[in-house]
Amino acid sequence: MHRFHVFARQAVASLGSAADVNCCTRRPLSSGLARRPPSGGGQGGPGLSTVAEAQAAVSEANGKSRQKILTPQSMNPQVKAVEYAVRGPIVLKAGEIERELQSGIKKPFSEVIKANIGDAHAMGQQPITFLRQVVALCTYPDLLDNPHFPKDAKKRALRILQGCGGQSLGSYTASQGINCIREDVARFIEQRDGGVPADPDNIYLTTGATDGITSIMKILVSGWGKSRTGVMIPIPQYPLYSAAISELDAVQVNYYLDEDNCWALDVKELRRALNRAREYCNPNVLCIINPGNPTGQVQNRRCIEEVIHFAWEEKLFLLADEVYQENIYAEDCQFHSFKKVLYEMGPEYFNNVELASFHSTSKGYMGECGYRGGYMEVLNLHPEIKGQLVKILSVRLCSPVSGQAATDVMVNPPTPEEESYEQFIREKNTVLGTLGKKARLTEELFSKVPGLQCNPLQGAMYAFPRIFLPPNAIEAAKDHGMAADMFYCMKLLEETGICVVPGSGFGQREGTYHFRMTILPPAEKLKTLLEKVNAFHMRFLEEYA
Repeated sequence: MHRFHVFARQAVASLGSAADVNCCTRRPLSSGLARRPPSGGGQGGPGLSTVAEAQAAVSEANGKSRQKILTPQSMNPQVKAVEYAVRGPIVLKAGEIERELQSGIKKPFSEVIKANIGDAHAMGQQPITFLRQVVALCTYPDLLDNPHFPKDAKKRALRILQGCGGQSLGSYTASQGINCIREDVARFIEQRDGGVPADPDNIYLTTGATDGITSIMKILVSGWGKSRTGVMIPIPQYPLYSAAISELDAVQVNYYLDEDNCWALDVKELRRALNRAREYCNPNVLCIINPGNPTGQVQNRRCIEEVIHFAWEEKLFLLADEVYQENIYAEDCQFHSFKKVLYEMGPEYFNNVELASFHSTSKGYMGECGYRGGYMEVLNLHPEIKGQLVKILSVRLCSPVSGQAATDVMVNPPTPEEESYEQFIREKNTVLGTLGKKARLTEELFSKVPGLQCNPLQGAMYAFPRIFLPPNAIEAAKDHGMAADMFYCMKLLEETGICVVPGSGFGQREGTYHFRMTILPPAEKLKTLLEKVNAFHMRFLEEYA
């Protein structure tokens, strides 16, 4: 019946009567449908005549679908321009192969190893007990009477629940986040940065770091033509940035990290990219990822000072992606927050440079990707813009409240005098210590393979080795309509079941090829994975020599 009414409306429209009924300008009754003579001369008047014609239209359509309203041609072109390599074509192919294995199709391997994404728990990392206890208590408060839960976990859960409407995790919160959690974030930042003051009013709880980054970019992008906002991003970059830039129809301005110098950031390269971009857009945003993703470099203090001075001098808004701040493995490296360095450079910088920095529960030692917890701290915003930021965050009401609770545990873990501290610190050190060992193992095994070059993994949780491909392989990739490193990664997947992401999805210098893989799999599985990659690489070089 519903389908009949649809065809009826279409038939009425085709006869012109819809224009009489639904026209934006009202017609007097004397000129409308009521005075039209019956077209079929039947007894039922115009109503029955129209229904009969509609039935005829239904019969003629014979169940055929009408033309779609939303098509590739009519869709938002900015959405079409978005690419996200971490979950791109190669991951779809991996899913297809998994289904084939499940259906009994034989392959030269028994499982697909998804080393394409930094999803710690999916790779077997165990949750931090204290975090799960606090979130469980918040989710099901009846457990507060359970003697098996420690008092310090109950104390935190009660405080969080008291900040929730109806003392329930199921209620909306303020768009900026639960106030007591923002206070804990501010206290965490002060302790991390050696006493540098932090104001809870500058803290925004977000749906992972992604939500904060895209929200702040939305209010940064404006203008048309040569005045359109340009956003400077590192190459290689995390594809969130290029995707957000495409969706917002901003201008992507690439600056290249120095692969020959362990992916270092050079201010001379920033200046080159900025001056070039000013010829065709208005570059006023500078994105920094520290520690780097996918490159794993950790910036030293002097480099950060130079970047801050550059941003101050050129009037750039700084975005500091610091989600891997706990993931430092190289003994000669240390994490320095942009906020701390900015403060210590003096009031001329600290009171003027606009800075948004981001952190997340998804990385570090917690790896709680699914909770989608995180925060951003934004400094030196214009007072009216602060209101606009809260407004844009209000559109999505609030970040997931369970994620806010997880964020609170990240910034407010057990202290040495509390009963959960010993277990917490043991679990934390185990996770970070194991990641450090796997970083060194990855670097060591990749360094032994001809035609493959990997910089030291100073931090984060990925390797981004360079692969030197023979000319025949590059030509074969062209024949398949693929980028050369996509061709390489697809062959790797089809022959070994190992899913990694081609470097072309992150950006790279012309004529160079890479892939990104996570170091998150368990140590023995990672060793097997690395050995399989190395063996495949040697076969690939031989095949296309």
